[in-house]
Amino acid sequence: MDIFEKIKLNRGPLGKHSKESHGYFTFPKLEGPIGNKMIFRGKEVLVWSLNNYLGLANHPEVREADAKAAADFGLAYPMGARMMSGNSNYHEQLENEISAFMKREDTILLNFGYQGMVSAIDSLVDRNDVIVYDSESHACILDGMRLHFGKRFVFQHNDMDSLEKQLARAVKVAEEKDGGVLVITEGVFGMAGDQGKLKEIVALKKKYPFRLFVDDAHGFGTMGPTGAGTDEEQGCQEGVDIYFGTFAKSMSLIGGFISSTENIVEYLRYNMRSQIFAKALPMPIVIGALKRLELLRSRPELREKLWTIANALQSGLKEAGFNIGNTNTMVTPVFLTGTLGEATNLTFDLRENHSIFCSIVVYPVVPKDVIMLRLIPTAAHTLEDVSYTIETFKKVAVRLKKGEYHSDKIVNVN
Repeated sequence: MDIFEKIKLNRGPLGKHSKESHGYFTFPKLEGPIGNKMIFRGKEVLVWSLNNYLGLANHPEVREADAKAAADFGLAYPMGARMMSGNSNYHEQLENEISAFMKREDTILLNFGYQGMVSAIDSLVDRNDVIVYDSESHACILDGMRLHFGKRFVFQHNDMDSLEKQLARAVKVAEEKDGGVLVITEGVFGMAGDQGKLKEIVALKKKYPFRLFVDDAHGFGTMGPTGAGTDEEQGCQEGVDIYFGTFAKSMSLIGGFISSTENIVEYLRYNMRSQIFAKALPMPIVIGALKRLELLRSRPELREKLWTIANALQSGLKEAGFNIGNTNTMVTPVFLTGTLGEATNLTFDLRENHSIFCSIVVYPVVPKDVIMLRLIPTAAHTLEDVSYTIETFKKVAVRLKKGEYHSDKIVNVN
């Protein structure tokens, strides 16, 4: 069959609804200054869908630093990949400051978090090594493992008995091939909001020989006494061998980093294909990241405000009878029961009649007949935002239970 014809006939589980959903449920446009309220289709809405955890996106010092760096350097400088012609003192300064903050020996910057994770996995293991990973790992981890020619074993989400079984298998296979074992998990699982059991995984090092790679995209800047991440929160930083963080969440930017030992980071600098063969991060992003890191370290009140909002939102939802799963981080899922049609009607009601914009998650991301509304609290939100949202959710939950959103079709909003 012709490739184009095959694609025409099979649009994928999400793409098959593209005509009805594009521009509203998928690829929506939020306009205006980034904050707790933005413009959606010409109307102001309360937004719970932005990973602007510390509210830095429109912080005046951040905006000033971004603008000055853009004026001083433009977006082209430095020109080229860092290995060839794209390195600078600012890039190295950012790496050094992150290393000091994370209490690691060295750090490598990444142009994109997703791309960096894929490439890091590809670089760290060869066909004789074995990967063991959590079943709810992010797509970037799964895509990185697709490049791995060796064995990989999955353990049930946050299930230490399951992990032990897979570690026993992995160690046996690795020893037969003179390879090693790499365990990959997340610090904060960004969809359901629960923490990875890092401390318990680290404890298993006493029984099994492996290295631990943690994707802490949502934990960096939000978790721990200083914001250094979920391993700091759990008191096991020394046991996490390779730490991945992103600038796209708490720092409201783009790019990311990996921190580890000097030996491992030096190896990655000369072996990560996504960094060797890609242009360096533009100077405004690097200087902007330095300013954001400074604020992250020196303004604990930003993180305190985030948690004030998150705790109020989650306690209020639970008191109102909502199921928010097992979250023990700021990520706040709300689980409801309903069909795809009901989910779209409910979301339409929230946006059009109550001016609340939050992400809707349906099958295949969650099981069929499950609706997950995913809320991301930030330091930019207010307690009034929290109260209004909880009261509105009570209203739509009643309508859902009465069957008022019942439909077998996705809402056509075009």
